[in-house]
Amino acid sequence: MTLWSRQGAVLGACTLAFFATMAARLAISPVVPSISDAFAVPNGALGLALTGMWLGYALAQFPSGLLADRYGERRIILVAVGGTAVASALLAFAPSYPVFLAGTAVLGVVAGLHYSVATSLLTRTTDQIGTAIGIHTAGAPVAGVLVPMAAGAVGAWMGWRWALALGAAFALPVVLLVIYVVRPRPPVRPEQSVWSRLRIGPLLELLRRPPIARTVGLSAVGMFVWQATASFLPTFFVAHHGYSAATAGTLFSGYFLVQGVTQPGIGALSDRIGRDAAASLTVGLGLLGYGLLVVGTGLEMVLLGVGLTGVSMGWGAALMPKVMDHLDEHERSAGFGLFRTAYMMLGATGSVVTGFVADFLGWGVAFLGLAGLLAGMLGVLLRILWQHQTAQRMHAAS
Repeated sequence: MTLWSRQGAVLGACTLAFFATMAARLAISPVVPSISDAFAVPNGALGLALTGMWLGYALAQFPSGLLADRYGERRIILVAVGGTAVASALLAFAPSYPVFLAGTAVLGVVAGLHYSVATSLLTRTTDQIGTAIGIHTAGAPVAGVLVPMAAGAVGAWMGWRWALALGAAFALPVVLLVIYVVRPRPPVRPEQSVWSRLRIGPLLELLRRPPIARTVGLSAVGMFVWQATASFLPTFFVAHHGYSAATAGTLFSGYFLVQGVTQPGIGALSDRIGRDAAASLTVGLGLLGYGLLVVGTGLEMVLLGVGLTGVSMGWGAALMPKVMDHLDEHERSAGFGLFRTAYMMLGATGSVVTGFVADFLGWGVAFLGLAGLLAGMLGVLLRILWQHQTAQRMHAAS
């Protein structure tokens, strides 16, 4: 696969589509204080809205795979990006907190139709799965570099509603790009209805496969931490360190910049040294990074913490290919979507839990709790690596 090939063009279009669906969601975080003031609600209430968005995002993963098998990946990607544009526009006009709460959930659902379907499409077009997933996943942190600063500036200049409308502005051109670049491909199951595949037994059997079950648990913890960080990192910098909103937004963008730069490398590294080893490296760096964010006393220490946490939140570039490694080709669209729904639903409470912990115990305690979760995740990964190495030694000895 090269960047100038048809495969590279499809990868680029899918990455920009993921960028657009993530941009619409990330545009909310920099203007959380303004939204809170406008609707007169606390951090926990905004955390609830963001959790609703991520829960809707999680719930859309599995049906997106089924719909792609029935109607083709291209159509579902177009619905995801086009729906994101519409939902962002509607969210910007929300007249009250209940409407805003419902709007964030709708945005999560339509945005959630993209990732699993696009990942399945990419696995059908290239053999370099880890590298392709790493590049595709980088669309999210690239959005994190650009959108917080843009949304913060627009919010300060024109108000939070215009900041949220940026989601539509980013998504609309990508719709045209996908139409032009991504060619229609025959659906995997064009004659089989979606409802006929919603059988509990086969679904549970897939999730019970040991490698997939372990990855669901690990990814759920990682998602909880990622979601909490994406929702409240700018607020943490302002409330815990006393930085200005502009400085907080710049640091937030730096956090996503590190993710965008390192995720393709993490995906490629997982192709070379193994999925669990690459994930262990990223999570170990994150454990140190979150500690520095809380206890660091100077800007230099905080910058180092931002860099390490940015690398650590690239764990998905290592663990997502691991699931694909254990799915047959005919299982990948629906199976990967089911996996995404399972771990994202388990991790969807990251925003609301962290928001309420911060309300009652402070931002330092809330972010130290995230470090504790990463410590548990690292312990499980190291145990898996040790078991794998032990099995290899026993096999070699026999």
